[in-house]
Amino acid sequence: MSVQATARITAVPDGRGATALPVLESSGPLALRRTRSALAPYARVTVVGAMTAPLGGDRLAIEADIGDGARLTVDSAAATVALPGAGPDAGPATYDMRLAVGEGAELRWLPEQLISAYGSELRMTTRVELAASARLVLREEQILGRHGETTGTLTTRLTVRRAGRPLLDQQLAYGPGAPGGWDGGAVLGGHRAVGQLLVVDPGYEDTCPESRLLSPTAVLTRLAGPAVLVTAVAADARLLRGVLDEVLHELRGSG
Repeated sequence: MSVQATARITAVPDGRGATALPVLESSGPLALRRTRSALAPYARVTVVGAMTAPLGGDRLAIEADIGDGARLTVDSAAATVALPGAGPDAGPATYDMRLAVGEGAELRWLPEQLISAYGSELRMTTRVELAASARLVLREEQILGRHGETTGTLTTRLTVRRAGRPLLDQQLAYGPGAPGGWDGGAVLGGHRAVGQLLVVDPGYEDTCPESRLLSPTAVLTRLAGPAVLVTAVAADARLLRGVLDEVLHELRGSG
């Protein structure tokens, strides 16, 4: 039996220099917990899996509304594993993130990896609406198959709008049924960990890092807006996280 569930987060300034969470609604397998933040004045929410999901046919969503001036970090307690459904007619699972960040607000969206298990089919979408003075740090990591197995079918789409105008619209597809060549030398070259890091900062209007090759399998791209996108592939999750963490540390220092 498939599951439909939506979790909701609302963050607002509390009037004392910190961030309050007037709405923190969990549903189904998506359990939200307020956890201690090491970065003041950020609030922090951790997504905890209350049950195995997403399975084929599941419809999951997270909605986050970060009000003007609020600062929020969202992470997860463990990796998310996309698994096959209970039967051949279960159909694909969907996992939708809908994020809105207001004026002077900041969202750090830093979940753990998504693992596409053999036989699964998942369609994941992330839609972000940013105000002109909003800041965003968003990390996505996909692991194609568990240890010793091939990947499932995974389609992801990331759409970001800033001040009502498109900033980034990118779709990726892997595994059975994906366009031919997805695993070739010009795309993954046999790697099984894929990730990207998007940093949007109004300060980049004046000084923005230039596009450059970070390594043979990672690149930083300056976008047409105050933003940079880091794209990387690696042999495994640990190596991928190391690349993304290193460049995020560098971007923080330069900012």
